[in-house]
Amino acid sequence: MVDKTPSSWKDTMTGRERVRAVVETLDTSATVEEIADRAVVSPTTANDELAQLAADNRVRKVLVNNKKGYELNPTNLFFEELQTLLEEHSRTELEAQLEELRSETETLCDEFDVGSLEMLREQLAGRELTAEETRTIRNAVSTWEALNTDLTLVRHALRLYDDVVDLDTHVGTQTTVA
Repeated sequence: MVDKTPSSWKDTMTGRERVRAVVETLDTSATVEEIADRAVVSPTTANDELAQLAADNRVRKVLVNNKKGYELNPTNLFFEELQTLLEEHSRTELEAQLEELRSETETLCDEFDVGSLEMLREQLAGRELTAEETRTIRNAVSTWEALNTDLTLVRHALRLYDDVVDLDTHVGTQTTVA
C-alpha cells in the first residue's frame, strides 16, 4: 500500500485534482475506495470525479472484486499519445524514431538469439533458468512489449501525418505562442 500523501499534495491540489492524478497513475483497475484512499478524499468526492471522468471517456467502469471500480480507457490513451506524437514531431523525427525503435528490437533479437517476442517468451518455459536469468528475460519481454506499442504508435502517426497536417497546420511545427 502506498503511504498517505504528504500535506503539500493536499495543500497544492483540490480533492478532484488528486483523484485525477491518482487515476493517471493506475496500471490496473481500482475500486472507488482505493482511489479515494490514495487521493486522500472521501469516497463521495472520488465517485463524483470518477463519474465525470467516465462521462468524458477518460476512464471506464469495471468490477473489481465485485465492487465498482475504474480503469483508464486504453483507446483514449492511445489516441492521446498519437495526437501528442503528431503535434510534437515532424515527419523526419517520426521516421528517425521508427528507425531507433526497430534498431532496439533488433538488438533484443541479437542479444537473446531469437526472431520474435514469442520465441523469447518460450525461453521462459522451455528450459531451466536461474532466478536472475528469468528476471532478465522477463525484463526483456516487458521492454519488447513497450517497443511494440511505441512502434505501433509511430507507424500510425506516420500513416496519418499528411492527413493531419492538411487539417491542422500546427501539427509537427513545434511552435508555441508566448
